[in-house]
Amino acid sequence: MFSGGGYYYYIIIILQAICVIHCLRKGKEQKWIWLIVFLPLIGCIVYIFTEMFSGNEIQQVQSGVSTIINPTGKIRKLETQLKFSDTFNNRITLADAYLATGATDKAIELYESSLTGAFTENEHVIYQLIIAYCLKQNYTAVLPLAKKIYNIPQFARSKAHIAYAIALEHTNNKTQAEKEYQTMKARFANFEARYNYGLFLIRDNRFDDAKQIFKAIAEEETQLSSREKKYNRQWISLAKEELKKMNVQQSV
Repeated sequence: MFSGGGYYYYIIIILQAICVIHCLRKGKEQKWIWLIVFLPLIGCIVYIFTEMFSGNEIQQVQSGVSTIINPTGKIRKLETQLKFSDTFNNRITLADAYLATGATDKAIELYESSLTGAFTENEHVIYQLIIAYCLKQNYTAVLPLAKKIYNIPQFARSKAHIAYAIALEHTNNKTQAEKEYQTMKARFANFEARYNYGLFLIRDNRFDDAKQIFKAIAEEETQLSSREKKYNRQWISLAKEELKKMNVQQSV
């Protein structure tokens, strides 16, 4: 099947790896994986031009292949880099890598120790710490940090804002948490925030309200551009799953 030279074989394998990893990371449909596996060259070409819609994204996927296959390799390289040059940028680059690979405690340690001197109010570090603290369910630590960057325009539609709403709920501030979710409740947008709002409503035993949220997300999918669908596919799929579960429970 791959006659015609060893180099051709390895190129196909690399292309398949890039496409499959991208497919899994982006939550694409299972049919793409079958196409890539059973029609290697044609499948990869079709996938790249259909699903990888920019050269920048292709480069990011290629550079990320080695990290996914051997994530410790990149971490060790960054650790060595920091050891020989203890700069703010090197510390945060390593902390970001720790956070991305699930080493949340190590990430928090680096972020916290980096909030000194001229970098005491660094927005990126504060943003990342909010995410990290939320992952560790250290909700009380999220609140003061979120207030520091609350008025920054980028905060309004960010994961940090969602983490802030979650933290408010888990620190007995449900009313304020719902207000935050309401500010992110725009139609045809903020699908991750709205999905989390639906979960919030379920936890508050407001099933009808939650169902309306999930139903709206599912219905809006048909009005989105192909790029918007791809970007929000994960949250739309999760909303549909919740909607299906709620429909089954109501029919019992």
